Amino acid sequence: MKNNQDSIFDLSPKEEAVVTSVFHRERYGLEIIEAVKEASGGKIKLGFGSLYPTLHKLEEKGYLEARWGDDKPEERGNARRRYYRITGLGVKVLAQKKRFLDDLAEWEPAWGGV
Repeated sequence: MKNNQDSIFDLSPKEEAVVTSVFHRERYGLEIIEAVKEASGGKIKLGFGSLYPTLHKLEEKGYLEARWGDDKPEERGNARRRYYRITGLGVKVLAQKKRFLDDLAEWEPAWGGV
């Protein structure tokens, strides 16, 4: 795994939105798509074709964990929901990203201004 300081720069805007969408509670794929769409006012639209590769990549990075839902496949048209939640590393990376953006917004040049 990469140095955790580098991790904030290894998080695309789409990945950041997906990780943030499961910050307070676990969600399944369609919920993540709807959460991101609604929170962005419809400006960010994830499709299943891009969501699931993103979720798998975030699992590989250690930012998300997944589990199969308890519902029976026959209750859902022979499909089971897979729920995703943020890990401790995911929380840490989002906090580092927020600190970086806050520091960047408040940055003043060492030579006293522009």
